[in-house]
Amino acid sequence: MRTLTGLVFGLALAAASLTGAARAEVKMSGSFVADATCPATQAIKSGKNPGGIATDAGRSYELLAGNKDVPTHYLIRVPGADPERRWVKVDCGHVSDGSTSGESAAPVPADRKKSAASVSGKPEYVLALSWQPAFCETRPGKTECKAQTAAGFEATHFTLHGLWPQPNGNFYCQVAAADKANDIPARWQDLPPVELEPNTRSELDRVMPGTASALDRHEWIKHGTCYGKSQQAYFTDALNLTRAVNASPVRNVFTQSIGQELTSDQIRSAFDSAFGPGAGERVRVSCVNDPSSGRRLIGELTLGLAGPIGPNSSLSELLLASVPTNNAGCPKGTVDPIAFQ
Repeated sequence: MRTLTGLVFGLALAAASLTGAARAEVKMSGSFVADATCPATQAIKSGKNPGGIATDAGRSYELLAGNKDVPTHYLIRVPGADPERRWVKVDCGHVSDGSTSGESAAPVPADRKKSAASVSGKPEYVLALSWQPAFCETRPGKTECKAQTAAGFEATHFTLHGLWPQPNGNFYCQVAAADKANDIPARWQDLPPVELEPNTRSELDRVMPGTASALDRHEWIKHGTCYGKSQQAYFTDALNLTRAVNASPVRNVFTQSIGQELTSDQIRSAFDSAFGPGAGERVRVSCVNDPSSGRRLIGELTLGLAGPIGPNSSLSELLLASVPTNNAGCPKGTVDPIAFQ
């Protein structure tokens, strides 16, 4: 009798365990956009993290599931990690582009000419600008980070991360399998060189310090191949847009706040002043956590753009033709000074 009772009890426990396992993942869709650098673990409870994988602020990841109906963690796919399925805390970023998204596009004023962005509810391009000192706090071993100086461009200017055709996932257009295989594990030095006119190359090396680590090769292979223009035109357009931000009062707000905190509201307000009311609603702020000091640093700004981009394009018009985002990203962070803190 005891044996039978024990067997029934054991079967009940097994059934409960299976039920719990079935509810351990609540399927979700869309993308998870990291607002900070956070551990991406294989398991939630143990925190096991093979390879020491972390999210990159501003990067989008395929969203697979939540850990429960009201999740505390999201399951995402991290390409190149082993295993690729990883758990991150929900406050590490935000969900977009899926049925579970909490983000909704604000309406575009009726007097504004409709663009493809206003019809689709998404930007046509994203311009990603880094605050390099903050990036280097989390990547001190990078060649460009070892070379940073107080007199360098990156000490007081936004640097170019990339210009990304949308929608998210529009990557690697007609790229050879071998090049894609080298890009995903970040063997960027093995990618084909980017061929540019001398003046463009000189400016890109200054404005995109990551070229020292072949970031330009990565950006072209992953994003530029989907831009529909030559390498020269793609990087010229990206540099022109970056130059417009650096020539605006937005940069002044940052340089005057070095070592201090800025809020996303202040940053968006600066874009409104520089590029017209509503421009700031197209800007999202991403932060990184400095592992040595625990400081929360402003790492990147991403700007939603829409419309044709060319040599004479107005950044103000490109911003205002895009759709607003209700999610400003990181609410506040420190503007990091140059050099390791």
